[in-house]
Formats: sequence, C-alpha cells, structure tokens
Amino acid sequence: MKRILLFLTTNLAVVLLLGFVARLLGVDRFLYQSGLNLPSLLIFAAIFGMGGSLISLLMSKWVAKRSVGAQVIEQPSTQTERWLVETVQRQAQAAGIGMPEVAIYDSPEPNAFATGANRNAALVAVSTGLLQQMSAEEAEAVLGHEVTHVANGDMVTLSLLQGVLNTFVIVLARVVGYAVDQFLAKDNQRGPGIGYYLASFVMELLFGFLASLIVMWFSRYREFHADAGGARLAGRSKMIAALERLQQLHEPSQLPSQMAAFGITGGLSDGLRKLLMTHPPLEERIAALRQQA
Repeated sequence: MKRILLFLTTNLAVVLLLGFVARLLGVDRFLYQSGLNLPSLLIFAAIFGMGGSLISLLMSKWVAKRSVGAQVIEQPSTQTERWLVETVQRQAQAAGIGMPEVAIYDSPEPNAFATGANRNAALVAVSTGLLQQMSAEEAEAVLGHEVTHVANGDMVTLSLLQGVLNTFVIVLARVVGYAVDQFLAKDNQRGPGIGYYLASFVMELLFGFLASLIVMWFSRYREFHADAGGARLAGRSKMIAALERLQQLHEPSQLPSQMAAFGITGGLSDGLRKLLMTHPPLEERIAALRQQA
C-alpha cells in the first residue's frame, strides 16, 4: 500500500506544482491568445503530465526512504539483517534483476514495499512489525512478492499509466476552466481570468482523484501477479501462509485506524471504499493462489 500511496501523493504534488509554475510564468495565457488552442494544449499537457509522472518515479526511492525513515542495510550487523539481505539476493538472482537495496523501517504495522525507477537498482523495505509478527517462511514469501513487483517493472508501468492520465487531467481541467472563464468573461477581458484559474485548479484536483481510482485498479490487478511471483520464488504454500497470517493480523479488532481508511484488511468493502483499495481483498488473493495450484 505504501508504495502506491507515496507515488500518488508525490505525483499529485508534482503535477499541481508544475501547473502553478506554468500559471506563474504565463504559459496558460499563451494557450489562449486566440481562443482555445487545442494542439498547443495537448503538447503542453503531455510534457507536463508525463514529466510529472517521470519526476515522481525518479523520486520514488528518495521519498520512500524519508517518508518511513527506512534505514538501508549497508553492512549486515545482526542475524536478521544477514538473512534479509541473503534472501533478497537469492530471489533477485532467480528473478533476473540486479540486487535491490534492502532496508528496515520502524513500524508496528506488518508491511513491506518495493519501489524504484530501475528494476536493477530498486529498494525493498520491510517493517519491524513484519519481522516480529511473521515467521521466516512467511516473511520470505512477502519478500518474494516485493521482488516480483520489481522484476515485473510495475513501478515503471504504473508511472507510464499515471503520465497518460496526468495528460488527460491537465487537458480536461483547462478545457473546463476555459469554458467557465468564457461564461464569466467581461467584454474587455483579454486572456484567462480568475474564473479560469479557480475552475482549472479545482478540476485538476477532481480529475486527479478520479485518475487515482484507475491507478488503484491497476495496482489491485498487479497484486495477483506479484502473489504468483512470490509463490514461484518462495513456494506457494509459504505465499498462502503469509497472506493468511496478514489476514489474522488485520482482524477488525486489531486494525490500526490509519490502515482501516484504505481497506487494507482485505475485507469485502462496498462502494467508494472498495475503489480506494490499492490491494484486492486478502480472501480473493488466497483463493486465486489456491486455484492456480
């Protein structure tokens, strides 16, 4: 979950910042010198949309490390650290990727994530809660799941998808902003007015949220592939056991409030809450692995 949420948050922040800079520099005025210039707007949106996604991807490791306080294991000093590094190294070789950085971050929440712009220079991080609450076999399966995300290039694919969505968000927000501005415009007004700036900013937020729903759908879809990869690297029984263990740890009575908001328990949620899930329900993931067997 952390990998997706950090990426979405960073991407939204970058796109909004780029949009603000464009308005500050007067780029938007150039797009509307003689009415709505759709070809120029599309080029502008593609550059800023793909650029925002690319910047988010390149920043993903840096943001992840600082957001959770992850400490990269440079030289293993404990048996647990040596086991982590050796396990990830073995799985990375089996998956055909370069050795990722391995990190631990302090959190009671049993979790792990992988991120990075390059499948041969990625980051795999695990929480202290996961190491404390899961067995070595279960943790091995979780690591295999994350290594598979890297091997499948999920972060890069997600970034390309986000870049395309950013482009549509920027175009649609400015088209709506232009329409609102024309409706409110005075006869002597030249260039975009306050109606355009306010409407396009609000629409960027709204369309950006709708675009994030598509990204979360993609994330849920890719989780099944990562589970299958984790089963190949660590063993199907270990992957199923890891998911069942997560299911036990995320019982409603034990669920921290910051996780419940995103439905990470894997329970069958309805409506908008289910659309906001970055992972499929654990029941569905376990059933998929058993069917594959």
